[in-house]
Amino acid sequence: MNIIIRPATEADLPAIHALVYELAVYEKEPEAVVTTPAEYLEDFRKGLFEAQVAELDGRIVGMTLFYMAYSTWRGKMLYLDDFVVQENYRRYGIGQLLFDAFVEEGRRRGCRLVKWQVLDWNEPALDFYRKNNAVIETNWWNGKVLF
Repeated sequence: MNIIIRPATEADLPAIHALVYELAVYEKEPEAVVTTPAEYLEDFRKGLFEAQVAELDGRIVGMTLFYMAYSTWRGKMLYLDDFVVQENYRRYGIGQLLFDAFVEEGRRRGCRLVKWQVLDWNEPALDFYRKNNAVIETNWWNGKVLF
């Protein structure tokens, strides 16, 4: 397989949106996705997020979507909002290539950490992150206000 990991472009945003929806279905919350590809385009142009895609034979089969953030305890960090590989293409090392590229991007930017969330029941993801020497915190709870 000839897998290319590259920065996302505007043309990739519909495929990225489709992957986000696929992830939401896997996470049992498809109705929670209220964004549209048009919103992705607008926000991408504003620099609110960036993404990397995994391309196989000209087709996007995975992606990471991230943005710069700040930790008052650690300093500059890169936050991974979504990370998904299409189900048919899992177990081929594509996720590892994407994750490595994301971590390297954090290093390249001089970040002190990269951070993300993972659902407590998602054992395949937890195993993947543990294999990559990630610290999985279980003592912090998420808070949010929806508008």
